[in-house]
Amino acid sequence: MTMNDSDVREILYRATDDLVAPAGLLGAVRRGGRRRVVRRRAVLAAVCAAVVALPVAGGLRLAGDGGEAPVAAALFDEPTRGDLAADEGYLRQVREAWKRQLKQAGVTTRGEPHVVWAGTTPAGPAAYVAGGTTHYTTVGFVEPTADGPHIGTLTQVGDTGTDGLEQATLLGSQRDVLLVLDFGQPVEFSADLRYLPDGKVERTFTPVAFRDGAAVLPVPPQRTKLTLALARTPVSRQNMIHVSNTHLVLFPDGRDRPASPLLRHTLPGAEQVWGTDPAARELDAPAEAIAEYIDQVGVHTHNGSPRLSVHGATPDGRRLLVETIQYDDDPSRVIALLAGRYLPFEAVASTTADWLAPLPVQLRLPDDQGILVAAEGSALSYRVAGGQWQDAGRDAALLPSAATDVRVTNAAGTTTSIPVEP
Repeated sequence: MTMNDSDVREILYRATDDLVAPAGLLGAVRRGGRRRVVRRRAVLAAVCAAVVALPVAGGLRLAGDGGEAPVAAALFDEPTRGDLAADEGYLRQVREAWKRQLKQAGVTTRGEPHVVWAGTTPAGPAAYVAGGTTHYTTVGFVEPTADGPHIGTLTQVGDTGTDGLEQATLLGSQRDVLLVLDFGQPVEFSADLRYLPDGKVERTFTPVAFRDGAAVLPVPPQRTKLTLALARTPVSRQNMIHVSNTHLVLFPDGRDRPASPLLRHTLPGAEQVWGTDPAARELDAPAEAIAEYIDQVGVHTHNGSPRLSVHGATPDGRRLLVETIQYDDDPSRVIALLAGRYLPFEAVASTTADWLAPLPVQLRLPDDQGILVAAEGSALSYRVAGGQWQDAGRDAALLPSAATDVRVTNAAGTTTSIPVEP
């Protein structure tokens, strides 16, 4: 079975909302950019589990095929590295597996594949191979299985060197061994993603020490989500390093995840300070304003929790924007941002949402600017120090800072009174 470029492209674009890899970059990243590159690679990898798909646009021709091929030449001309570089028995198995798997997928190989790196790991022997398919150079990791070497996702080598290539892969039944190739640039590694009490992301990065062409790192089991992150220095979204088989973690059943429901609300008076209907323009938080809440080089999915977005105005005339960032099965972080006239947005407060609670979101703004509450599908009211209940509308509201109690009446008519957090 083979696929043409149009087939692959259709599959890649079908999954544009499945990864939250850059989740939190919100507007800009949701609409494309680096996140889409990561997503397409993950989906293509899932396809390659059954079919080796090699889009031909922008590929790099093999040396001796009428075009210059500096990357291909480097991959083929350098001697094999790694502690299994002289193990001819293992190298032969790798080459045979390469040719056999591509033949089964209906892909024509050209010449002998070159084992760029071969070495031992706690999960078993592994390798990285470069080979020709028709007119183009492809590369791929080889992982150990009970049936011998297995070729994972194949990637077509572009004409931009190793930039954008999968430089690492997860090995072992628990996906707890990380193999990172040495592409000649400093690399930093983080094993875990943590959240500070204020909801900001915290990672600790350490330099990767390469030896003989690669590094083998123990990592926490990456079975249900990806906690690790890799990047060239300086660590940034642009310098993130791709792990070849993340689709096995992100899409274990090979199916897309249902999109998270978007709960978008505009509070009364928002147009007066926004100068337009912010919901109609789908205005999102600038990436720089929420950068500390974003896992810049991690790759994530979501658990289907709602994504709350609220536009409003504070009593002192500032623009209010509330956004939600949610990674994997981690709590949904709700972030409030404020911006004065002609001034940029600044994140000023955050909380976590409990979508099963009668009042999922309750967030107090600084400077006595009010209390943001949200309960989709419910009527809201409030009171101050045991006084009369005041109507606050439905779904979401900005209550006065002096409010002491919130009353929530859901679609079934059940009413719950909740004290306001100090």
